[in-house]
Amino acid sequence: MTLQTILPVQAAQIKEWAEARGEAAWVTEHRLQALEAAPSLELPKPEKTKLDRWNLSAYGTFKAAEAVGQGTLPAAAKDLIDEGAHNLIVQLNSGVVHTVLSEELSAQGVIFTDLETATREHEDLVKKHFGSAVKPGEHQVSALHYAAWNGGVFLYVPKNVELEAPLQAVFLSDDASASFAPHILIVADTNSRVTYVDSYVSAGLAGEVLHNGVVEVIALDGAKVQYATVHQFGKEVTDISFRRALLSNDSSIEWIVGEMNDGDTATDTATVLNGSGTNSDAKIIAIGSGSQKLNYTTRAVHFGKSSESDMFTRAVMREEAQAIINGITKIEHGATKANGQQAEKVLMLSPAARGDANPILLIDEDDVMAGHAASVGKVNPEQIYYLMSRGISKPEAERLIIYGFLAPIIAEIPLELLRTRLQRVVERKLGQ
Repeated sequence: MTLQTILPVQAAQIKEWAEARGEAAWVTEHRLQALEAAPSLELPKPEKTKLDRWNLSAYGTFKAAEAVGQGTLPAAAKDLIDEGAHNLIVQLNSGVVHTVLSEELSAQGVIFTDLETATREHEDLVKKHFGSAVKPGEHQVSALHYAAWNGGVFLYVPKNVELEAPLQAVFLSDDASASFAPHILIVADTNSRVTYVDSYVSAGLAGEVLHNGVVEVIALDGAKVQYATVHQFGKEVTDISFRRALLSNDSSIEWIVGEMNDGDTATDTATVLNGSGTNSDAKIIAIGSGSQKLNYTTRAVHFGKSSESDMFTRAVMREEAQAIINGITKIEHGATKANGQQAEKVLMLSPAARGDANPILLIDEDDVMAGHAASVGKVNPEQIYYLMSRGISKPEAERLIIYGFLAPIIAEIPLELLRTRLQRVVERKLGQ
């Protein structure tokens, strides 16, 4: 039993919200089952972080949202959208307010809609995969997510369909009294290929908000998924996010994650390599400032033979920010010829900042390769001296070194607008 006995979400609320949404009966039942299980579950226990000291009760209440055109979206959302975007979903607080899918993709059988609509219009497909990667019963936070989720995205790419242009979503919280818990479900069918990009942002909040979000990626045989996400919530938002991909034979996932929040953050980005010949590549950058408490966990679990995983995290901590960076590679018995590599690097820009890099290898098979590297330190004074000897000022030299430290991951962001926006966020977070 957890010490938290009074849940922030109640059954009566769920039924009321479900009626207001007009949602399918099976979805409401699923919510109530998750809520019923929540009191008997413990909170997650990320390495060296005690979530019971965080404010995990600011769920707010469901507030219905009305559809709007792209031109009338809030400025904070419009700033993150490519002009003339043809494949786009925008969620404002508790619900999706804007959806567009090109006729070309629709004709190919691509489904790109909010998850609430998908539970009604594509019930069999959603039911098959919903909750299969992140289970409702894993811990109390996941149970409460499945009880209170709203809006979200459902993306299905049919067999043998390869998409060139990225599909984009934006999630904006600007009402502290409104619940904000989107759920992303991506299903890439056999031999398909897709790039999905999303951004999370807050603006003008007058109180505390909890973002309890879940991402599930299902890649069937031979599918290739690129998933890029940038979180840039304000200090009023506590961000708890669980991202997980399930890979079948010869499929792959590339995670590109920018952790740019101003509030406390705990995220878990994981890949389960179930099939043989699978590949997972995770690139994470993070910047902490102020008095933030941060925990970033990246995991790869190998079951398939000849499976490969790479995890690459780079974090910069300034002021009094404290970060725990966990990299966990688990190679299960029978995963012969697996190869798991990871590297965590942290730069600390002030004496009060702290970064903890924890590489963990758990190997239950002999015929494998695995390795790790971790470093925590300050900006190299020799590098600064070299740049200053070339006529560059000390502040500019530090800036160049930091950007060079982060550049390998920023360059991988598949949308130019998002790369530019991320660059501005990096500058703000670094006080430049």
